[in-house]
Amino acid sequence: MMFGFGKEGTTNLMTRALESVGKHLDTIPDPTQIHYHLPVSKAHPDGLHVRVWRDYEEFVEELTACFPHEAKGIRGFYGECWKVFNALNSLELKSLEEPRYLLQQFVRAPLACLTLAAYVGVNAGDVARKHIKDPELLKFIDIECYCWSTVAAVDTPMINAGMVFCDRHYGGINYPKGGVGRIAELLVDGIEERGGEVRYRAGVQRILVENAPADGDPGEQSSRAVGVVLTDGTEIRAKTVISNATRWDTFGRLISEEQMPEAEKLFRGRYKLAPSFLSIHAGVKEQVLPPGTDCHHIVVEDWARMEEPLGTLFVSIPSLLDAGLSPEGTHLFHAFAPDWVADWTGLEPKAYEAKKERTADAIFKRLEAAFPGLAEATVYREVGSPRTHRRFLNRKDGSYGPIPSRRPRGMLGMPFNRTAIPGLYCVGDSTFPGQGVNAVVFSGFGCGHRVACDLGLEQGFPALDGPYNMLLGAIRDRV
Repeated sequence: MMFGFGKEGTTNLMTRALESVGKHLDTIPDPTQIHYHLPVSKAHPDGLHVRVWRDYEEFVEELTACFPHEAKGIRGFYGECWKVFNALNSLELKSLEEPRYLLQQFVRAPLACLTLAAYVGVNAGDVARKHIKDPELLKFIDIECYCWSTVAAVDTPMINAGMVFCDRHYGGINYPKGGVGRIAELLVDGIEERGGEVRYRAGVQRILVENAPADGDPGEQSSRAVGVVLTDGTEIRAKTVISNATRWDTFGRLISEEQMPEAEKLFRGRYKLAPSFLSIHAGVKEQVLPPGTDCHHIVVEDWARMEEPLGTLFVSIPSLLDAGLSPEGTHLFHAFAPDWVADWTGLEPKAYEAKKERTADAIFKRLEAAFPGLAEATVYREVGSPRTHRRFLNRKDGSYGPIPSRRPRGMLGMPFNRTAIPGLYCVGDSTFPGQGVNAVVFSGFGCGHRVACDLGLEQGFPALDGPYNMLLGAIRDRV
């Protein structure tokens, strides 16, 4: 489910990332983002079934047909999401740690900046409750947030919600032709064509932190990142080290606990690891999917279990959009659900394999309600556990990313790209603005801009830089 491939505005960040290395990727528009299959209720005895159409009005009309008494509330909530999105979409999205950029954007679009400032400490659940009273509809807003943030609406920042809930209609969901892997392949091609180098099977064992001349005063020494050591012992020296590992892996594995800055200890008090996933990749006979089947589905049978391990089922069938992804007469069927690595540790190989198959059988049985005959139509299946995610994605516990350990104040507690160790930056879902495809790409653009300013490749505002970033840190650490 790929965001950011739109052609207009400033939030089409996947398109812009590829353009930055001279590349373009053909995509296939998806007429729907998600087809929800939600629990039975008194108001919906056959279950709540909602499609999020690419066309915003179609979606609102379908949702309103399910909750006609909340017609005003539905438009009120999603209308506020559009306020946030329109503000974001009118700004050039770069580093919020760089004061010169912020001043330029404020002069150019003061109302957009003030709008975002008003929502930066607000959560989507609070806004939803201003407009909506129906408990079932509020649960729907919860799953709308949970499906990409892994937390309910009360814990999801409103700015993130505004981006996701509106870009799916503005830029749309667009599937990369040839598969999602084409994104990485094209980025690598572009980097190498511009003289860069991408090394494979070159895991980093640790980040080198040494005493070096302090920024702005060569006569002083300070502790800073000066490079990395690879697992084969190779040492690479650099002016800047950018880690796209989680903050738990960056500080604790790549940098020792003894060198962990106080700000990172505070981060661990505000955020905890989200679960990983149990993933099933299957090949199914095409006749099991009737004409008109949507590409993406979410199944929740019990609202009380939505956030529990394996409580919410996600399905993606990309070959419905790009037939070349699977052999003729079949479809690629990917089902997955949040799960914890702790439930998969300490198992002998045979017990581990048996548990994977047993869990996959149970998930496919549950999916039969939405896809009758699924198990019988399956011609190939392989299962990955949270251990699989941990191993191949090299993320602590295979985690999807950080989630609040207590109710957050919007995005105020989320760290930016700079760290307390000079020369070291973090990028990805452990940094502002958090999880999700477009959010992570935003993090990359912000980090690139901040690094360019610090290296003197782009113009900054040194006189304000120090005081402004001290203020940012103070606000974040007190939240």
